[in-house]
Amino acid sequence: MPAPHVAAPAANSVQTVQPSLAEQLTAFGRSAWDHLARLDAREAGLNFMVSAAVLLLALGAIWVLRRLFDHWLARFAARCGEAAADDKRRTPKAAGVTWALLRLLVLGTAVLFVVGVWGIDPWALLFGGAGAHLVRLALIVLLATALWEVAGFVIRRLIEGFAQRSHDARRAAQLRTLGPLLIGSVQAVLGVVGLLTFLSEVGVKVAPLLASAGVVGIAVGFGAQTIVKDFLTGVFLIAEDVVSVGDNVRIKEESGTVEAMTLRTIRLRNTDGTLHIFPYSEAQVIHNRTKGFSSYVFEFIASYDVDVDRALALMAKVGHAMSQDPQFGSQITRPFEVLGVDKLGESGVTLKAKITTEPRAQWKIGREYNRRIKAAFDEAGIGTPHTSVQLLPTAANQETDRLDARREGRSFRSPEKDARG
Repeated sequence: MPAPHVAAPAANSVQTVQPSLAEQLTAFGRSAWDHLARLDAREAGLNFMVSAAVLLLALGAIWVLRRLFDHWLARFAARCGEAAADDKRRTPKAAGVTWALLRLLVLGTAVLFVVGVWGIDPWALLFGGAGAHLVRLALIVLLATALWEVAGFVIRRLIEGFAQRSHDARRAAQLRTLGPLLIGSVQAVLGVVGLLTFLSEVGVKVAPLLASAGVVGIAVGFGAQTIVKDFLTGVFLIAEDVVSVGDNVRIKEESGTVEAMTLRTIRLRNTDGTLHIFPYSEAQVIHNRTKGFSSYVFEFIASYDVDVDRALALMAKVGHAMSQDPQFGSQITRPFEVLGVDKLGESGVTLKAKITTEPRAQWKIGREYNRRIKAAFDEAGIGTPHTSVQLLPTAANQETDRLDARREGRSFRSPEKDARG
């Protein structure tokens, strides 16, 4: 007869429950406090002096590192020059993160030495249950921060390198526009992964969070339709090359140069320095004045007694001379166009011409042409109409003048009588 199966003892079937992080920290704190309470006054005083010396050495090391760090930043800024202005703006941020990590490393090392001076094993604190949790959490935060900064730096460098090697200025501008969107997307993914890893290490169940992400996403989608619309509109604007950083555009009633395009907004800087920020959903109609080529239209009002054909010929002559000028000719892409007499107004004849230039060069060329054509018209005796306005005093002013003349004992004669003779 087979032997009956003997069940394992109940004590072996009970699984050991690991204490939580808070419980481990509490137990370690109580043990350390009991150890400190058993120290005599002489030993405690000696430990205090040694601890103060260690902290002073740590502060001195931080001061020396800060001096070296500032010296390195000054040399880097001097070496960058104007060509790396964008790097110079981002350097303080990266330097701040690096300096914070160095300072944290020095202070952490000093704290470990102080803990060892007081008779507490620092390695048990670091590699014990609670210490291991804290170390892993710190490493997760440091690694996520480092990846965040490194990803932005690498993508920014790659895009800038592609843009500089591109022979098409328009393609280079499109790449620089795409850069911030790509950096923001990659950093958002890294942030989410880092947050989930941190929560998992703390003890939060990540699987239910991921399972409920779909339902939350639907709810957020309904509540944030404008944000989603802004993002998708921005993606299509860049993909279709409608607008890029550096273009001069008009949105609604505001005009300016596109300074930046983020995940949700487009930012225009006008000539007086005002920054206009538009969500993509509000930029439904964009007037781009610098895509492909630019044009400047000239309108001159000449007097009716001016020889129109002579004035138009002079305009064409000045435009042709600008096309041959070494300073401005390389920026003019098409022959100067004299469009002729545009309209007959009450005060004069409107003459119109147009010049086509490279993108963003139309205002420079237009100002120079205006200067030259003004000098040429003055030399040729071609004038513009002048409107004269005659100001007549009102009845109240005439009455005041009449009273003043009566008090001074002189006669008063109204302007209307003077005009009639």
